[in-house]
Amino acid sequence: MANDTMNTGAKDVATHLHSYTNLAALPQTSPLVIVGGDGIHVVDDQGKRYVEAMSGLWCASLGFSNRRLAAAGAKALTTLPYYHTFNQRTNVAVADLAEKLLVLAPVPMARVFFANSGSEANDSAVKMVWYYHNAIGKPAKKKIIARRNAYHGVTVAAASLGGLDGNHRDFDLPIRTAPEARFLHVDCPHHYRYAQDGESEQDFSTRLARQLEERIMAEGPDTVAAFIAEPVMGAGGVLVPPAGYFEKVQAVLRKYDVLLIADEVICGFGRTGNMFGSTTFGLQPDILCCAKALSSGYVPISAVMVNDRVHAAIAAHSGKLGSFGHGYTYSGHPVACAVALETLQVYEDENLLDHVRALAPAFQDGLRTFAGRPWVGNVRGVGLIGAVELMADKAARMPFAAERKAGYRFAALALEEGLIVRAMGDSIGLCPPLIITAEELANLFARFTRAMDRFDAEMEG
Repeated sequence: MANDTMNTGAKDVATHLHSYTNLAALPQTSPLVIVGGDGIHVVDDQGKRYVEAMSGLWCASLGFSNRRLAAAGAKALTTLPYYHTFNQRTNVAVADLAEKLLVLAPVPMARVFFANSGSEANDSAVKMVWYYHNAIGKPAKKKIIARRNAYHGVTVAAASLGGLDGNHRDFDLPIRTAPEARFLHVDCPHHYRYAQDGESEQDFSTRLARQLEERIMAEGPDTVAAFIAEPVMGAGGVLVPPAGYFEKVQAVLRKYDVLLIADEVICGFGRTGNMFGSTTFGLQPDILCCAKALSSGYVPISAVMVNDRVHAAIAAHSGKLGSFGHGYTYSGHPVACAVALETLQVYEDENLLDHVRALAPAFQDGLRTFAGRPWVGNVRGVGLIGAVELMADKAARMPFAAERKAGYRFAALALEEGLIVRAMGDSIGLCPPLIITAEELANLFARFTRAMDRFDAEMEG
């Protein structure tokens, strides 16, 4: 067992069960111990500074030292450090935040439910979809369709929604509800990897929409309740939808009265250049889930917005049952809501959307300078989010063998260059804090270039 004389890394290895980590290999390595942060940088216990080009986990939109958010949290802690929202209780911050989110919503929404993470938000959306269809007298309409390579969280229901095998293996997921599966998956809209020879983005989108319709018909339209989608698929590799995709998919959903859930956990609050990715890509969701940049990651909070159609039905049904039997101890936590409110105010006061739109061309152009590299097959992105996909044979679009772990090797080289990126397989993700400046962006790409030079040399050798 760890003791007080052990350093943090050793103590961590001896006591901490890590997320998304090879636990068997952890004792042979030392964790990266982060002890501080300022602006877009974080600092480790050896004093080394890193450009945090992933905003932590896609969330630290205002960087790592925003004093306004710290002050808002401190004030809230000394005013009302905790209260719940069960049994008709509320607080000033949760009411103000709900009102603000309804104003900012990309389409008209009626009510906001609060949780603590994107996983919980998406899990809650699943329960709301099922509750809604029971409320309107369609108890068989319960299946939810997602996409392969999608990520929607790690609770049992949210991980079942996701289409990543690593989140399913040996967790007995996706869950099934006898006698049939309620979580279904259709093809991933990654044009570069999955389009047929000569197939345009529009034609690819048409084919995927047709596949979705065929799946709904095969399952039975009276059994399909909802379709969930990230505007840009984040952990699946920063996959930007092909031209016409959401227009064609939504036409199918409307035809069969299938609800649309927009998973805005990563895209929400400016990442794509608009307040929500739904605006960027023309989604008209019935339910919208958001988290991460809602508080710039400073405190755990997420939200689920529902439109009037959904709210009216579940409210009436709760009247029949006596209660809407869902919620969390920390739903609408006054401190989290206060920090989220201040976060939204900072976005407005500092014109962050204008800043993202102004800097996005330089970010996207910078990414695309790597397209000519010998091991880069595809570069993609929108706003201040993007990815570089590595390929063993770019002409043949042949990926590296999994055992080579090319993406993870690149991320390790980047770390040595003082740059934190994320390897999603062999797609290298970049999602810097929205406050990044032009000068800092140039520094980010200089470090990325040095890592790419070293990667190229290793692959050649």
